[in-house]
Amino acid sequence: MAILLKNGFCLSGHNEWVTTDLLIEDGKIRAKGLALEDVRINGNLEIIDCADKLIAPGFVDVHVHFREPGFTHKETIQTGSLAAARGGFTTVCAMPNLDPVPDNVSDFLDIEQRIEKDAVIDVCQYAPITKSLRSEMLVDMAALKEAGAFAFTNDGVGVQTAGTMYLAMKKAKELEMSIVAHTEDESLLFGGCMHHGVQSEKLGLPGILSATESSQIARDCLLAEETGVHYHVCHVSTKESVRVIRDAKRAGVNVTAEVCPHHLILTDAAITSDNSQFKMNPPLRAEEDRLALIEGLLDGTIDCLATDHAPHHADEKALSMIEAPFGIVGSETAFALMNHHFVKTGIFTLQQVIDWLTYKPARLFKLPVGTLDIGARADITVLDVEKQYEVNEQDFASKSYNTPFLNQTVTGQVLYTFSNGQKVWDEQEERS
Repeated sequence: MAILLKNGFCLSGHNEWVTTDLLIEDGKIRAKGLALEDVRINGNLEIIDCADKLIAPGFVDVHVHFREPGFTHKETIQTGSLAAARGGFTTVCAMPNLDPVPDNVSDFLDIEQRIEKDAVIDVCQYAPITKSLRSEMLVDMAALKEAGAFAFTNDGVGVQTAGTMYLAMKKAKELEMSIVAHTEDESLLFGGCMHHGVQSEKLGLPGILSATESSQIARDCLLAEETGVHYHVCHVSTKESVRVIRDAKRAGVNVTAEVCPHHLILTDAAITSDNSQFKMNPPLRAEEDRLALIEGLLDGTIDCLATDHAPHHADEKALSMIEAPFGIVGSETAFALMNHHFVKTGIFTLQQVIDWLTYKPARLFKLPVGTLDIGARADITVLDVEKQYEVNEQDFASKSYNTPFLNQTVTGQVLYTFSNGQKVWDEQEERS
């Protein structure tokens, strides 16, 4: 069956809105323009009225946690991919901090088979940099690339040994693969559970130094310069990190970076009690850090948005800040949060936000998605950018709802998501 998205709007450079129809057939964008009902198609045609709605490329998230295998009480590939679809994402990249860690071909292929069976969108699976996510022994990177690894990362922990990271970068460069880094010097953690600052002292909670993150980025940027590898920094959170990445880019280092909506919106000042819904890694930082992240996005130091979707069971998040796990969900709220807090306030344009969620992450990792070009794969999201609603726990498609944005009003709802031409989310149908 062919699908015609009728009377919608596309963004066409300089934040300009252009009225258009979009014809989907055989998993591809067949035609784009006006009055496309007359285009000859094979089989039946479903027409979806998109009047006053934005038709955008399917979103791309290079940083999610789907928890399967090992932690399926938090999330599964099926629920995680459905949550991503609800948020408008059609391509996501899943982290390898699982049980077992997919640090060998057999365990990696087991996850690939699960993805093939259960995912409703495209899921690219990361392989770890080291065995068991420890910092001593590299995985067989060539074999894991052959098995289908998207890139290499130890997300959840930093690679603690400079020599190990150097060897990993050297091998990844040889294989034309990317190193994606959760940057965290464990010797600087000191048991911290939130940002080290006035608020942590006021609450009597151990703080996490900004240097815990930025010092390892500085190390890695120099190693990336030495090896020439594509080095991508996960969830940047501090002003010092932005400065280091900016300086490295100016020096010609092949470094890119992502930032999460929660670090752009909230600061540690939002943590007024021992509430683990605000516990994430890296933590919410100070206002000066938040402003530096916004500046970094605007000047190109930070390349794209990512969610770091990190679901946890409600019982785990009911624990204290010290005991609870780090992480919040993000797939289902990313666009609405960015639209509400930044587009509607005039800080970012809608075009910028869409680019940071589509074309730019796809380009960084050479993914063949992120556009609405004729002939492109039909990965599409249709949005009502004016729709306001409240973030409620009962609405989540994810198994988890651990987020500090619960019960807050946001603006911008995903109405439909199409992956490879198949409708994988229909807001009206799912909520009826």
